[in-house]
Amino acid sequence: MITEQQVLDALRDVEDPDVHRSIVELDMVRKVEIERTHVHVEILLTIKACPLHAMIEKSVRDRLVQLEGIETVDVTVDHMTDEQRAAFAQKVRGGPERANPALLEPDQQAMFIAVASGKGGVGKSTVTANLGVALARLGLRVGIVDADIHGFSIPGIFGIKDRQPTVVDKVIFPIEVDGVKVISMQFFAPPNSPVIWRGPMLGKMLRNFFSEVYWGDLDVVLLDLPPGTGDIALDVHQMLPKSKELLVTTPQETAADVAVRAGLMAQRTSHEILGVVENMAWFECAESGRRNYLFGRGGGDRVARELDTRVVARIPLAEMDGEASPLFAAHTLQGRVYDELAGYVKKIVERDLAGVQ
Repeated sequence: MITEQQVLDALRDVEDPDVHRSIVELDMVRKVEIERTHVHVEILLTIKACPLHAMIEKSVRDRLVQLEGIETVDVTVDHMTDEQRAAFAQKVRGGPERANPALLEPDQQAMFIAVASGKGGVGKSTVTANLGVALARLGLRVGIVDADIHGFSIPGIFGIKDRQPTVVDKVIFPIEVDGVKVISMQFFAPPNSPVIWRGPMLGKMLRNFFSEVYWGDLDVVLLDLPPGTGDIALDVHQMLPKSKELLVTTPQETAADVAVRAGLMAQRTSHEILGVVENMAWFECAESGRRNYLFGRGGGDRVARELDTRVVARIPLAEMDGEASPLFAAHTLQGRVYDELAGYVKKIVERDLAGVQ
C-alpha cells in the first residue's frame, strides 16, 4: 500500500507557478488521505479565485496518477488563512524582511542593464521586451522592470496589461510571460488615469519594485528607462551603481543627439555602456529584398563614435498591422537580430559571473 511520504515525495516535483518552488516545501499540501488505491489530497492556494487554480490542480493530479498502486485521485483546493499567508510569505523571502531589498544586496549576482534612449518614440520599450524574450530563449532567467512610471508600455507589448500580479502578505509576484518576469506601474494604476507624481514618489515606486516584488533567482534584470535624464534615470544610476547600459537610437540625427546625452550621463555615473542599438535601421522590401533607409543612415554610428563604444545591433523596421504583436518570433528577420543581440549580452553576463566566482 502506498504511504503518505510517497505521495509527498511525488508532489515535490509540482511547483507553485508564481514562486517556482515545490508546493511541498512551501507547505501548500495540507492533507493526504489514502484508502487502498484511492488518494485524496488537499492543496492550499494563497488567494481565493487564484487564476492558476486549474493549472496547479492538474499538475497534482497528473503526478499522482503516475504512482504505482494508485487508481483514483481526488484533489481538493482551498485557500490560506491570513496567518498561513504570512508564514508562506516569510518562507518565500527566506526569513524576516531584510533592510536591503534582495535585488539590491551587494552579493546578488543578477546583472542590471538599463535600456535608455534619451528621446521618446525610438522603440526603446520594444527593444527591451524583445531582448528579454530572446535572452529567455537562450536559457537565462530574466526580469523586466518597467521603470517608465509615467509612460509605462511593457505590459501592452507583452499583451498582459489587463492582468494583475498576485499579492500575498505584501509580497508581490511579477507576472511571467514568454519566460520573462515583468513588473510595471500599469498593473497598479487605474485604467486610463495619468500618474501625476513628482520625483520623490517616482523613486519610491521604483524601489518598491525591488523591495516588495519576489523575483526569485535572476541572471539579468532589464530596466526600461523613461526618456531623458530626469529623476528616474538619476535614481537608477544612484540605486544601481554597477548597472550597465544599452543605448537605443534611430538613424535620425535628432534621436542620435539625445542618445549621446543619455550616454554621457551613464559615463559620468560610471555605468558601463554595452553598446548602441540602432532601431528602425532600414525597411526590407518583401518582394525585392532591397533595403530602404526610411529614416536615413548613420545615427547609431555617430552615437557609438561620440561615446567610444560600438553598434551592437541594427534592428530592421517591421511592417505592422493592427493585429501584429511587437514581439518578434525567432524565425523573423527582427527575431534573428534580437537573438544575436541576446547572444552578445549573454557572453557579458557569463564573463561577469566568472569574475565574481
